[in-house]
Amino acid sequence: MPNLETVVSEIVDEMRQRTDRGEVARYIPELARVDPGHFGLAVIGADGTVAAAGDCDVPFSIQSISKVFTLTLALGMVGDKLWRRVGREPSGSPFNSVVQLEYERGIPRNPFINAGAIAVTDLILSGHQPREALGEILRFMQYLAQDASITIDEAVAASEQRTGFRNVALANYMKSFGVIDNPVEYTLGVYFHHCAISMTCRQLAVAGRFLAHSGRDPSTGLSVVQAERAKRINAVMLTCGHYDGSGEFAYRVGLPGKSGVGGGILAVAPGRASIAVWAPGLDAAGNSHLGRIALERLTKRLGWSIFGE
Repeated sequence: MPNLETVVSEIVDEMRQRTDRGEVARYIPELARVDPGHFGLAVIGADGTVAAAGDCDVPFSIQSISKVFTLTLALGMVGDKLWRRVGREPSGSPFNSVVQLEYERGIPRNPFINAGAIAVTDLILSGHQPREALGEILRFMQYLAQDASITIDEAVAASEQRTGFRNVALANYMKSFGVIDNPVEYTLGVYFHHCAISMTCRQLAVAGRFLAHSGRDPSTGLSVVQAERAKRINAVMLTCGHYDGSGEFAYRVGLPGKSGVGGGILAVAPGRASIAVWAPGLDAAGNSHLGRIALERLTKRLGWSIFGE
């Protein structure tokens, strides 16, 4: 087996030299300002070994990666009743598609497209004030990452609220079908803010460890979710974690993963490692261009694809 630190260091060097970096997300003004030259990678093995290089300690907006953690929270609150409100199938459509939502009568296809994540956020909000629900999500992230310094980037959240007209349309459409229970502006406020959580690759890799180890944090031995639930979350990440680029990611990388338009990807090598990569430039499907290439090289060199070496 190649040395993990050597492989990570080599991949970071290779990615830094590439000129095909994709395009940063320009529809969110704050994200449009991010330097596309950034690249960071962090891998945490089962024994706690950390291999990290590049801009692995530079915070970035995790955006849709937060949907993995809101899904985990919501399943903890209501269990499998969640699936009455949101599906589990790949969308094959852009992450903010209105057409698909109309066709399926307000039931989002999965919890990782925007409509699905808004429905999951609404479930977490029920019975709480928006500030309380958001605090619960942020504390959960801090707990998983073992770092109380993790915060929400208010400038990014405000930027999303000013320009998130498509998400407003999605939420109102679901409200008309009774999928959204709370006032739309409350649900969207919590949604925009949890997408604006700012983390580093290192923090994100720590936060995702429970998914790589049957629902348990191997550093503390504490169970975050049951093994069965961790397996299910990983399955949805594999099939739906990269919008209509999910099949390509599974084909090339071979790991469950979740991307965000901030350029981050959280990937899970079951039983082996939790991986976080950040490269702000996106491909046509809205996923990190160099992030996906880096993960493909990592799994190939280490033999970590879940489909075989």
